[in-house]
Amino acid sequence: MAPRKGGKDKDKHKSTINEVITKECTVNLHKRIHGIGFKKRAPRAIKELRKFAEKMMGTPDVRVDTRLNKHIWSQGVRNVPYRVRVRLARKRNEDEDSVNRLYTLVTFVPCTTFKGTQTINVDNE
Repeated sequence: MAPRKGGKDKDKHKSTINEVITKECTVNLHKRIHGIGFKKRAPRAIKELRKFAEKMMGTPDVRVDTRLNKHIWSQGVRNVPYRVRVRLARKRNEDEDSVNRLYTLVTFVPCTTFKGTQTINVDNE
């Protein structure tokens, strides 16, 4: 195979996984728990939220806020809300013993309608 051209500026390209950022997304839980048995729907919804956050933010350590957990479980184990608006915040880990330098905090954002909402980057407060 021929050598790659322009390999000199390799260290110029910096990874964006290491920076602290906050995004606001709408998650369609309905398609993610389709076909799941009644007694496993709410627990599966939480697992799918974790999977979604890990994919979006690139951190294996995902923490779900208690208000989001209560919202998912608010209609019972069977009737999970179809969609949920969440804020994904990639934060620095304060614990020095931890394997991961960053973690993702997933919080609930109250939303009346999901029409026309897109993923947006939120300014860190």
